[in-house]
Amino acid sequence: MSPEHDTNLQPAVAGEASTEAGGEFSAEHSEAQGAAAGAATAVARAAEAPEVPSEQDHGSTAPAAPEATEAVNAASPAAMESAECGSTETMDRLLDQFSTPEVASEGEIFEGHVLAVTDAGVVVDVGGKFEGLVPAQEFLDAGAAIEFGPGQTIEVERVHGQKEGYVLLSHARAHRRRVWERIEKSSREHTNLTGKTLERIKGGIVVDIGVRAFLPASQIELRPVHDLEPWLNRELEVRVLKLNRKRGNVVVSRRALLEEEEKAKREALAAALSEGAVVTGRVKNVTDYGVFVDLGGMDGLLHVSDLVWGRVQRPSSVVQPGEEIEVKVLKFDKEKQRISLGRKQLLPDPWATVPERFPVGTRVQGKVVGLTDYGAFVQIEPGVEGLVHVSEMTWSKHVKHPSKIVKLGDQVEVAVLEVRPDQRRISLGLKQTFPDPWEAAAEKYPVGSIVRGRIRNLADFGAFVEIEEGMEGLIHISDVSWTERIKHPSEKFKKGDTVEARVLKVDMQNRRLSLGLKQVNDIWANWFAAHHVGDVLKGKVVRATDFGAFVELAEGIEGLCHVSEIEERRAKGERDKPRLPRDARVTSVLAPGQEYDFKILRLEPEQHKISLSYRAAQKQAERQDMESFRSSRSSPNATIGDAILAKRQGL
Repeated sequence: MSPEHDTNLQPAVAGEASTEAGGEFSAEHSEAQGAAAGAATAVARAAEAPEVPSEQDHGSTAPAAPEATEAVNAASPAAMESAECGSTETMDRLLDQFSTPEVASEGEIFEGHVLAVTDAGVVVDVGGKFEGLVPAQEFLDAGAAIEFGPGQTIEVERVHGQKEGYVLLSHARAHRRRVWERIEKSSREHTNLTGKTLERIKGGIVVDIGVRAFLPASQIELRPVHDLEPWLNRELEVRVLKLNRKRGNVVVSRRALLEEEEKAKREALAAALSEGAVVTGRVKNVTDYGVFVDLGGMDGLLHVSDLVWGRVQRPSSVVQPGEEIEVKVLKFDKEKQRISLGRKQLLPDPWATVPERFPVGTRVQGKVVGLTDYGAFVQIEPGVEGLVHVSEMTWSKHVKHPSKIVKLGDQVEVAVLEVRPDQRRISLGLKQTFPDPWEAAAEKYPVGSIVRGRIRNLADFGAFVEIEEGMEGLIHISDVSWTERIKHPSEKFKKGDTVEARVLKVDMQNRRLSLGLKQVNDIWANWFAAHHVGDVLKGKVVRATDFGAFVELAEGIEGLCHVSEIEERRAKGERDKPRLPRDARVTSVLAPGQEYDFKILRLEPEQHKISLSYRAAQKQAERQDMESFRSSRSSPNATIGDAILAKRQGL
């Protein structure tokens, strides 16, 4: 029945029901309802015998009598009989029999069955309530084809209005409402949603979870993700973080799921983990100081010192990310969730047999694996390293840094000096593999021999001369010059100077060598060879003291004339008379800077001492003059006085 037909039945009871329902029926139900309503109207008119309403009263362009007749003819015989009798009871039964079915209110969501797919859209049966139409335009606006066919179930929502006699329905609105209900429920109950990543936008990715949701880049993984391209067009499980239905905004997170999983794994692992346990993990990250191992929910640190027995320059040379390794739990702090791991503890300990394999005195080949200011570490086998102290590198005492002698990676021969297995230490020596220069020092550098060397260091008391590698001698400040008084060796030397010196003493026990610079040209030896006790020679007084006068006999040669050898001895009767002070007594006879005759009283070559006498020289000169006077006068009775008088007179 057409909508126009419903309009013509407005005065009738059934017509009112039809109008009130808004015409939300299927075509078949409308036709049946119209027939019933017409029959009821005809019966009522026949009973009451009303006048046929005019066109003006009803506002209709068609006469009512033919329609009423048609409705009566279409009615059942029972209905006609009841109408003719005019029974009110029969009328009520008829109205109940053909009452209008209940129609869903606008906005209600329900499921229906697809009856047909037409050009206008999808015709839906909602289970006896009514039939409706989902317009084809709705699918076109969504950019999709109609995917439903007859017999399939479809979820719809009633919207306002009609089209072609059908109540208008919307599948998109129903679907959207269901999606939001599902999102809100997921947000309340903290459950997961599955969505597909669509595109990149600033700061993250758009995910389709029924609506467009935003997945920030910081919420994709446990660690920040910088490259988002590999995450596009993938199915992901996410969790709702923020929700604003009015604005249609949804923010989701994948990281929240991963954190929950990690937390559950950590709790399970923490309950089962204990110190000393051997577990299998996967290398997660490799750094310079160690390796982080994923144990399945918790990360443990495998320090570089616990990776293998021995020194490791780079942990990446032993393990690689992603590699599965077996480790031992060394320490587990449940409160701080820190796990210390060890891998070398599962390998044989090479130190267990070091004392037997490397006894003291053994010479072994090794590789320099570390350098410090105090020495070099040498690996003599994997896991066993020893220290060559800087003092054991060379026989020389002047080593600035171990890097001046060996380099990293050098293959060297070393001697085992000491083994301490309890401390896992072994002391090695490098210089012990070379000859000790002091063993042949006495033969190579005998006392009196001349050596040549370089000044290495200066001290207040002398200069150190390096004769060869590992051997030095000391030139004491007193052995620098015969004639000069040296206050500091820097007056004569500077570092790096090459000098010649004479070996004065070799001390093998204390590894000392005494040298002398002035002994190279020994003027004393030459002077002592040319002079003897009793010789009278001239000398210049260089300085006077209270105990005597120092006399220069030759360049660099001095002798001492004691005060007792300067003036005549006093007679017994004159000893009580007062005398001048000693220094005055010296200078009154011997004036500094003047030359006088002196007689040698005593010689001590080893101590370079010469004792002189001015008085003895004067007496000897007087005797020589007397002998000369006597020989010239031929008078054996001449006295010394005569000789002196004759000398004064120029005789």
